[in-house]
Amino acid sequence: MAGHHGTVWWSELMTRDLEGARDYYAQVCGWEYEERRINGTPYLLATRLGRPVAGLMQMTPEMGDAPAHWVTYLAVSDLAHAIRDTRAEGGELIRAPFDVRGIGRIAMVKDPTGAVAGLMIPEESLMAQPSLTAFVAEVAESDDDFDLDNVPV
Repeated sequence: MAGHHGTVWWSELMTRDLEGARDYYAQVCGWEYEERRINGTPYLLATRLGRPVAGLMQMTPEMGDAPAHWVTYLAVSDLAHAIRDTRAEGGELIRAPFDVRGIGRIAMVKDPTGAVAGLMIPEESLMAQPSLTAFVAEVAESDDDFDLDNVPV
């Protein structure tokens, strides 16, 4: 995990208009989608050039009046240590660590500037896969037609 510590691992859009977001990012970014469900909630796995690049999720009523927003997840090697560091630096834990089967262990934090992010330890099965950041770097060096302005991180 040490090699992934501090990397942007994943980004998700939380929206109340999943179909509108699907259409927008397909047009603007050239994304294609795989339809999934998370606990019965619609979820779109966005792909570009056959590789996952982001997720789009339908907001649930439990999310209250929060506006649509992107959430970035940062890989850490020790979640408890990262939470302690967050608090020591003036940030706060806003959702205690929880497990997402097949994805990893995640805690939601607010940094000292007020920005919200997920800190996560990716599942072992994902560790052999490059992070989103590594994928972007790989594609940027390839001959494929890929516009880095279309990456939402």
